[in-house]
Parts: sequence; C-alpha cells; structure tokens
Amino acid sequence: RNGDGRAVLRSSVREFLCSEAMHYLGIPTSRAASLVVSDDDVWRDQFYNGNIKKERGAIVLRLATSWFRIGSLEILAHSGELDLQRRLLDFIIQQHFPSIAMNDSNRYLEFFSTVVSETANLIALWMSVGFAHGVCNTDNFSLLSITIDYGPFGFMDSYDPNFVPNTSDDERRYKIGNQANVGLFNLSKLLQALKPLLDPRQKQLASQILEGYGERYYIRFIELFKTKLGLLGENEDDNYLIAFLLKVSLLC
Repeated sequence: RNGDGRAVLRSSVREFLCSEAMHYLGIPTSRAASLVVSDDDVWRDQFYNGNIKKERGAIVLRLATSWFRIGSLEILAHSGELDLQRRLLDFIIQQHFPSIAMNDSNRYLEFFSTVVSETANLIALWMSVGFAHGVCNTDNFSLLSITIDYGPFGFMDSYDPNFVPNTSDDERRYKIGNQANVGLFNLSKLLQALKPLLDPRQKQLASQILEGYGERYYIRFIELFKTKLGLLGENEDDNYLIAFLLKVSLLC
C-alpha cells in the first residue's frame, strides 16, 4: 500500500456501519460521527493478488473516550523515557480510572489489574457475536478496553475458529480462535512496559494477575453463551453443552 495512510470509501462505509452495530450490540467501541467522500484517487490491491485498482477516498471521523493504547506505554518504555511514561500513565489513570486513588502506591498495579479484566471481557464479547479483529497488535488494543480499530475485520457467517478476516494474514496469527491468546500476548507486553515502574513485590503480584487472565476470559465467555442459550443457574453440564453446540455448528 506504500504507506499512504488513506482510506477508501468501501472500507470507510464498513467501518461506519460496523462500529455502530457493535455499539448497539453493547460492545465497547469507538463511534463513527461522520463520513466524508474525498475527490482524491486511492490505489489499492484489495485482495493482495496484484490486481491494483483506483478507488475513491473517504474520511471517517471517529470518536472515543480515549485513543490511548497499550502501544502508547510500550513505546515509551522501549525508548527508556520512564519519566514521561510515568506522567502519561498518571494522566490516564486520573482521567479514565476514577476508582483508582492517585495517592495509592499500588495505583499502577490496580491499573494493570483493571486492564487485564476488561480486556478479557472485551474479547469474550467479540467472540459472543462472532467478531474477528484483523490486526490485534498492541497499537490496536485500547487501554480502556474498547474496540478502536476497524481496518481488516469480519463476522463469522458460521462458527469456524480458523476464520481470518485479514487477507494479508497468511500465518493466521489473528484468526478468531486465537483472539484470546493474542490478548494475553498484548497484556504481557503491557506488563513488560510497566515493570520499570513497579517494585519487586508489585511485579510478582502483576505476574499473578496476568496468570489469571485465562480464567477471567473463560468465565466471561461462558456467562455470555449461557445468556445466549437462556441457561439459568449453575449446572456442571453447561460448559459441555456450549462446547458441543459450537462443535456441531463447525461440522454443519
């Protein structure tokens, strides 16, 4: 794509419609406020098969509570700008995590715990509607756990854990069945970025919090699918039934 940073009308309409659909499905997301068609021509290889075509450009105005991502902290830690990283993190906590007291010496630990929990919740919500995010890197994972990127994405027509919405993802890194694992990978990168700001005890506790991510995701996933099936109360066979129905859907 030669890195021109432009969007085409086709993808812009999809982004507008999908972000609104996700909002009304109750999934945390950015919103599309407007879509403006451009007179500029944009050249795109839509299917990455060498067939380049001229398309019309467009601009989507997107709104979100915040655009801070895991990558926002990761890049500062990588460059050793720890003072700036600390100031940015304090600003993010003060502005967007009101339940965390700024005079709490464990505020970074509390912040990390919240992001781990809410990331698990967001990905479980994605899975509950069959939404596949095509580029789940740290720069597209919100620190507020909202869906902020609608580049390559897709919804499964039928259950397929190998479904990939990104035609350039030849290795299937971001297939829908791997989203929870990619979330864990990104959170581990966040922890790595936070470690210079944590004392030894806090580092150990943060590692334990990260280890609990899988269980948090699984519990939320089961809750959502039980709701979809109208299952009430607790039954040891519920998990088996959910897995069985997903397998049947895959075979069909």
